[in-house]
Amino acid sequence: MPELPDEQGILGTPGHAAGESGPGPRLMTADTLTGEKVVNEQGERLGHISHIMLDVVNGTIAYAVLSFGGHLGLGDKLFAVPWRSLALDVDNKWFVLNIDAQRLRSAPGFDKHRWPAAVDANWLSQVDAYYGPVAASRRPFI
Repeated sequence: MPELPDEQGILGTPGHAAGESGPGPRLMTADTLTGEKVVNEQGERLGHISHIMLDVVNGTIAYAVLSFGGHLGLGDKLFAVPWRSLALDVDNKWFVLNIDAQRLRSAPGFDKHRWPAAVDANWLSQVDAYYGPVAASRRPFI
């Protein structure tokens, strides 16, 4: 019988499958990750994941949408953060993004009524270059 996700949307953990080791889940439902807090390496709260955008054609995660600032959803600025730039901290149940809050304030963002054309390869390349890879201290990560 196939394994089903638990009540938190988590399916399996490393060590349960042949050849895998380390902490944390390997597969999670996308809605489990939506709403998760995002902090930087210094522990500063940067916001939360408001959406996970899928590249349906290529079968990958295009980027996560980070909601930053505002109060109770009002005045939030949204940022497209490359999935490869986020590390899931399974012990604390949050994502870590290797950027300080001031640099994030200056990042190219958008509001909830004016989303960027994500099919623009130039825009995606600029976003990827702005955030870079996950912090070396977080490798290996999930």
